[in-house]
Amino acid sequence: MQVNVQKLSPVLVEFDVVVDAVRVKSEFDKAFAAVARSARVRGFRPGKAPRKVLAQMFGSRIAADVAQRLVDETFPKATDEQQLQPVSAPDIEPQKVVETEPFTYKARFEIVPEISELKWTGLEAKRETAAVTDEMITAELDKLRRANSTLEAPAEARPAKTGDVVTIDFTVEVDGSEVADAGAKDFQVELGAGQLIAAIDEALVGKAPGAHAHASVDMPPSHPHAGLRGKQATFHLSLTDVKERILPAADDEFAKDLGEYETLADLKKDLKDGLEKQAKEASDNALAEQLVNELVKANPIPVPPSLVRRQMQITEQEVLGMARRQGQSPSRIPDEVRARIQADSESKVRAGLLMAEIAKREAIKIGDPELEEGMKELAEQTGKNLAKLRVEYRDAKKREMLIGMILENKVLDLIEAKAAISNA
Repeated sequence: MQVNVQKLSPVLVEFDVVVDAVRVKSEFDKAFAAVARSARVRGFRPGKAPRKVLAQMFGSRIAADVAQRLVDETFPKATDEQQLQPVSAPDIEPQKVVETEPFTYKARFEIVPEISELKWTGLEAKRETAAVTDEMITAELDKLRRANSTLEAPAEARPAKTGDVVTIDFTVEVDGSEVADAGAKDFQVELGAGQLIAAIDEALVGKAPGAHAHASVDMPPSHPHAGLRGKQATFHLSLTDVKERILPAADDEFAKDLGEYETLADLKKDLKDGLEKQAKEASDNALAEQLVNELVKANPIPVPPSLVRRQMQITEQEVLGMARRQGQSPSRIPDEVRARIQADSESKVRAGLLMAEIAKREAIKIGDPELEEGMKELAEQTGKNLAKLRVEYRDAKKREMLIGMILENKVLDLIEAKAAISNA
């Protein structure tokens, strides 16, 4: 086999491959032998049909199979010999395969670019620091009080106000006709919590149980109910019940009721520790993002388009999935959003290639001890059982993903250790 290599760009290569005639003849012999064993040819016993007859009946199919087999077997060997790493499936242009002649084909494919110069030490970044304040601790405490609150009828009957939890029945009308399946009965909602369209919220505030209200709303084109999309809808509301939220007192008894603390001070300390941990994680993540951005800016290497397209597909599916979870049903991603996704995907691919090169140059390896430590951290983060995670990550793809995550973290730690970091 002879291989002539032509580099069309830093990330695109073309092979001209020549397979010698002896190898071609051998593959044809194997192909004819296989067809002879399985073919049913009238007038001949199985395996006894002459080659000339088989060539007349199956020649084109045999030639196509031989050409494909020669490409499948020689292309990986050619890339190994040339020490190239394909990142896309090759675009093959085969010449006609003839039994007594050499077989030639062109193979065009994308590769990982060569990175001769790599700047990754001394990158500048600023670490954001955020102090945990008493107000932040109080806000967390209020969330706990709210989560442990009760709903009670007001001591004296009164109209609904912001913060109350009300029960309503409602129907929805469009162009004078009620929209089926758009209304509800015994619908419970908190006023002022952003759970309702603002106009409906406003129509209910100040109303007492038994009162009726109406609200006209321009519905968004992305509304999940097909009968309301882009329509002006009138909501006919009946308020049937009003409850006020009673928060428990912030005292030692409340802390004890949570089951883990003796005093309110113990609870506040735990809340402070949690907030400080969150702040540190946010600071670490922001710093890592800065360093990756600086790495990409310092090394504007070319990126294979196929890897960018692959990353774009992943991001686009995430964007569409998030939109669907929010009740939207987009048919396509807007052009301006897609342009941002493309730029972000190019940056992610470039960062991945650069970090892989750093790992290679610094001989960073991920062995069983690192994998075990990674699974322990994953178990802590997700709350999953460690033994079950070990079984789950026997899967080759999942194991490869975990190795990639651990390797990326090790490279980031190395970049950070050699970066010029100041406090913001």
